[in-house]
Amino acid sequence: MDMKIQRKNARMRWKVLALCLALALSALILQTALYLRTSSKLIYQEAKEESLRLMQNMQNEIESYARSVETGLLRLYNESDFIADLRREAPIDGMREAWNRLAFRTGSENFDTSLGVLALYLYTKDHEIISTYRKAMTPRHTYPADIYDGTQDTNAQIVKDYVASDDSVMLISSYYNKYRQRQIVRFVVKLYQNRRLVGYAVCDADEKVLQRIMKKYTAGGKNYVWVQPDGDIPITSTGELTEADLSYYERVSEGIQSRSPDETEERGEVSGAQTEEESAPEAVSEDSMIGAGDRVFFRVDQDRYNLGSYALMSRDLLEKNQRTLNRCLLLIGIVVSAAAVILSFPLSHSLTRKLERMTVTMKRIEGGETKLRMTPLPDDEIGELGRAFNELLDQIEGLIASEYEAKLMINRAEYMALQAQINPHFLYNTLDTMSSIAELQDCMGISALCQSLSGIFRYSLDMKNPFSTVAKEIAHLKNYIYVMNVRMQGEVSYEFEIEDDILQDTLPRISIQPLVENALSHGLKNARGDKKVRILAYKEQDNLKIAVEDNGVGISKDRLEELLRNPSGQGKSIGLANIHSRMQMLYGADYGVKVESEEGKGTRVFLTIPRRKMEEALWKAENIRS
Repeated sequence: MDMKIQRKNARMRWKVLALCLALALSALILQTALYLRTSSKLIYQEAKEESLRLMQNMQNEIESYARSVETGLLRLYNESDFIADLRREAPIDGMREAWNRLAFRTGSENFDTSLGVLALYLYTKDHEIISTYRKAMTPRHTYPADIYDGTQDTNAQIVKDYVASDDSVMLISSYYNKYRQRQIVRFVVKLYQNRRLVGYAVCDADEKVLQRIMKKYTAGGKNYVWVQPDGDIPITSTGELTEADLSYYERVSEGIQSRSPDETEERGEVSGAQTEEESAPEAVSEDSMIGAGDRVFFRVDQDRYNLGSYALMSRDLLEKNQRTLNRCLLLIGIVVSAAAVILSFPLSHSLTRKLERMTVTMKRIEGGETKLRMTPLPDDEIGELGRAFNELLDQIEGLIASEYEAKLMINRAEYMALQAQINPHFLYNTLDTMSSIAELQDCMGISALCQSLSGIFRYSLDMKNPFSTVAKEIAHLKNYIYVMNVRMQGEVSYEFEIEDDILQDTLPRISIQPLVENALSHGLKNARGDKKVRILAYKEQDNLKIAVEDNGVGISKDRLEELLRNPSGQGKSIGLANIHSRMQMLYGADYGVKVESEEGKGTRVFLTIPRRKMEEALWKAENIRS
């Protein structure tokens, strides 16, 4: 037996080894085939597209930054008096005196420091300065008080042309600040009232903000990336620009500067790629990727503003991915093959050793050692299998024991059922005999009492059908009332109001009598004077309603809560909570018992259930039991 198991284990080890090698080699072969099929051109193209996606993400963040600046400038509309002065073209001296601090307030309150705002200018539509805000003014860091004052070249003509145009989208421009020796980013927003131009605001910001955004999306210093508005000078750039690329960059930049922003209606539309010989600066507005010698040219425009992003990327950088992939393919093939060979031996040995122990244990159990269990069990799939097998054996033993106990219980139940059939019949017959004897001896009260008691017992102990009709419930209730009248010497009067068309409606057996018993036990027990109980049964829409009213002392709130919480009621009676729970189990949470009581004024108990035929009620009861 052991030799046979060992031979099986050896075959399993070889199968595991073959499977690991087959998977490793298949993956390598498939990867190589796919690589050869797609070719290096596709990999190169994917690298370019990935670079273009980075450029697009960069533009999205730049556009978000521009929108933040525009939002701060548009808060000028909250200054309704200022807009009104612009609208009525108030005298410039008066406006300068009245709104001297407005630019400062706007610059310091409406812009977060991360936006890098350096200066803010407010102008009339005729280019007259109203208010100026300049941040951190020093001899080395100074900004003009008016972009039109001529103290330095601020590229102001672009602003004038924009104000004179019909373009209502915020203008993005720049100028070179000779004191700071860097480009300043400029944002210009027109101010309107009733669609009429009344003035404009100019916001100058530090190019470092754009620099930080651009550096997040550029791969090292070998890429040269710059941003430049249509028809304007470049704003800022990052990366290296070699002498070989300088001429091409200047041609492209001049082409962008000479182009009007209106020449490209659909900004951001990209297509195709061209070689350097096929491309020219004029083609920049149509193509996103253009060959430029050993560089690839990218262009991405914004959907809203006149600001484009441009890049010259080294072909070597793009092809580096291709060479890296080639090396990775070879290295992966070697590592995977070696790992498959090395790992397959201990893996197969570990699997077969555990399976061998399990097989031996199962053979012993099969031989009759039913108390034996698989041990030890590792914390892996084999261990889970062993634990499941042990649980199966425990369940089988439990089922065998349960089956034996069930047979004993069935025999005992059959005996008790036969015995139970004797006792009630003996009781019924005894009461009937007592009734007949009392009638012969002219004791009609005792005879009627025996008949009522016999009816109560027959109805209460007959549980073959858990449901009854309203008519039978009322008959049972009247037997109970007769017995209670004898006991209480007729001190309680009863009144019935039962609608005829609900007499055959079904309801659970013994549902009305406990409500009357509750009225006698709690409502009328300590009452003085005339004691009355009123029983009503009527339909309300699709529901059957049973109401029991008494004119007793009422039930306190605490006592009422106790009765509704206690399913067994008081003594040996069936409690209100019992009836309420039964109704909710059968019909749902919307049905059951509701009690209205006020101390000294009586109690009203309502039982609400849906109207149903006998077949529906029996089907519902079967579902509850199952």
